[in-house]
Amino acid sequence: MTLICGKDTALLLSTQVGERPHIIYWGRLFAGFDGAQIALLSTRQQYFGGPTEVVHSTLSCELGSWGAGPPGLIVHRAGQDWMPDLRVSDVCCASDHEAIITCTDSRAALSASYALSIDPATGVLSAKTTIQNLSDQPLGVDWCAPLCLPLDDRMDGLTAFTGKWAGEYERETVPLGTGSYVRENRSGRTSHDNFPGLLATSAQACERSGVCAAFHLGWSGNHRLRVDRQPGGQAVVQMGELLLPGEITLARGETYTTPVMYGATGETGLSRLSQRFHSFLTGKVLDRRISQKPRPVHFNTWEAVYFNHSMEKLLDLADLAASVGAERFVLDDGWFGQRRSDVAGLGDWVVSADIYPDGLGALADRVRKLGMEFGIWFEPEMVNPDSDLFRQHPDWILGEPGHETTPFRNQLTLDLTRPEVGDYLFNAMDAIVRDYGVSYIKWDMNRQTLHPASQARDFQGRAVMHCQTHALYALMARLRAAHPGLELESCASGGGRADYGILHHADRIWTSDNNDARSRQSIQRGASFFFPLSITGSHVGPATCHITRRTLPMAMRAATAIFGHMGMEVDLACETEADRAILAAAVALYKQHRGLLHDGLHYRIDTPPFLSVSGVVSAAQDEAIFSCALTDTHSANLPPRIRFDGLDLDATYRLQCVWPQENLSITGPSIMEAAALLDGGSVFSGAALVNHGLQLPLLYPDTCLILYLQSVDRP
Repeated sequence: MTLICGKDTALLLSTQVGERPHIIYWGRLFAGFDGAQIALLSTRQQYFGGPTEVVHSTLSCELGSWGAGPPGLIVHRAGQDWMPDLRVSDVCCASDHEAIITCTDSRAALSASYALSIDPATGVLSAKTTIQNLSDQPLGVDWCAPLCLPLDDRMDGLTAFTGKWAGEYERETVPLGTGSYVRENRSGRTSHDNFPGLLATSAQACERSGVCAAFHLGWSGNHRLRVDRQPGGQAVVQMGELLLPGEITLARGETYTTPVMYGATGETGLSRLSQRFHSFLTGKVLDRRISQKPRPVHFNTWEAVYFNHSMEKLLDLADLAASVGAERFVLDDGWFGQRRSDVAGLGDWVVSADIYPDGLGALADRVRKLGMEFGIWFEPEMVNPDSDLFRQHPDWILGEPGHETTPFRNQLTLDLTRPEVGDYLFNAMDAIVRDYGVSYIKWDMNRQTLHPASQARDFQGRAVMHCQTHALYALMARLRAAHPGLELESCASGGGRADYGILHHADRIWTSDNNDARSRQSIQRGASFFFPLSITGSHVGPATCHITRRTLPMAMRAATAIFGHMGMEVDLACETEADRAILAAAVALYKQHRGLLHDGLHYRIDTPPFLSVSGVVSAAQDEAIFSCALTDTHSANLPPRIRFDGLDLDATYRLQCVWPQENLSITGPSIMEAAALLDGGSVFSGAALVNHGLQLPLLYPDTCLILYLQSVDRP
């Protein structure tokens, strides 16, 4: 047997040489854990109508190896060698928290190496598989899951993340019955509608208690996730890259390595499960040189000017942005070529001589003189048919000759697998970064890639989404290597490319193009299951959102943006002086509590649908900040109590309302007056706040309170 452990999590595997490997246990590393006892207690028996030998779900659930269940590995050689039987040939454990299990099938002439690790700090499991062809005959790989992972039999519900453009991270919960639950994404990016994340929960699981597990595939291309429960009762999770026909064919000695699948399990609810992922991402995935830098307040020009650029307007916006506390100014789409709308210019990465005859130097200099960083927008993977680049290189796009490639947003996808395309994009971006001292790039991708066929000599029309995704990663890595302090934001029409794969190369995700604060409460809550507040872009938009046409007060817009990586995307000249003052106060509040918001432990509070409550508690439990947003009316005369989470039950806290800076309670006196929440606050025990909670005042919809708690027991 092989046991790997990390934090409070154990993974126990049967790895006897010459036998098929399988997972015996994945779960809590409890006191007195004994692998031999766990293995004995897990003894399964033959069942009526089943195989005459006890079979287990192997690490790849090969065809035929675990009954009729869907396989985690599909390979073949022109229709032969399609039923591999992988047996353990070697086990290497470099430490007590990692193992590489190598299996071979000499008849089918292939090997599989499973790299498994559990992070000692967080308990997050990482798994990937490498398939190698050991034959002179080519081996086609049609599907390979990083790991086939059995679920705890107490888990009987699944939650997936769906949505659309401007409506990301919607939660869809279904019962886990017998049969298969499958979600697939063929958009050529992580997607808005099929985020590669999954929750498995027991019936009693909620944010603060219950048995649950979470899974994520760190991959920015096509993917599949599935859960299959067989008649024997065992449910198995698979995630992996969804390969198109003929994408992966291995010659002798060649290998295919899957994306990494991440998993975490626990018995203390979903919020604490998310904290594991947040800490893992921050500590093991993100570039720590950048992630440890305080997240600067953004001003982005998109919803302020759209394509209507002028130097005079942008200089005025820079002045206004600095006056309300912005720390980074990002020039969005419209600065290059003939880009006066979305129909032309994309791909021509030179400053527009029509709009900026003297270049961008005056703007970049003004921005830095005002104490802000200068950032800029690119969409490197895309090209308009109406562009100099396309006219010069029509063969640089992805697509199959004879089949029309339908434009999305009037654009086509460039073939990044061609070295000359990567060189062109790198040189163009590198020149802009060097010429204007750019410290930040918003890297966008505004279309799906549905025809990923390459006309390059090496591929001759074959599908290349796998290679395209790796070429994207390589281009980002090349640019960062040339400019070590450069920060990248992953945007794809909002949250269409957000995953742990892209975050090996980016530092922030644009959570959604929808800046409507009411919509954002749900979107940001959904994103928080896998992403910490420090990397989820959250902006104050105009009073009337251009997507929902809903008009919201500045206090609500600003409060919502505080709980993320805060920014603004609004024509400040059109905001009233009073609203600019409110925004400046919100920015100051964000800066005051930025360390707590981004370094503390994030908790979501279980509430009815009309109320969104979440907060952050410091690791020392000596301070906390919570957001309470009323997003709709409610049937009861009064809103419910909110029960805090994460506080030290034995500590005493001073509770204050720090936002808004006025009492918005409706009708008579409320908790606001009784506890003097706007006037120094009141002192309560952590036990009372967690177990009994706070009765919210009666508020109008689209009101958000921010509550701050500080321990009075510690200096």
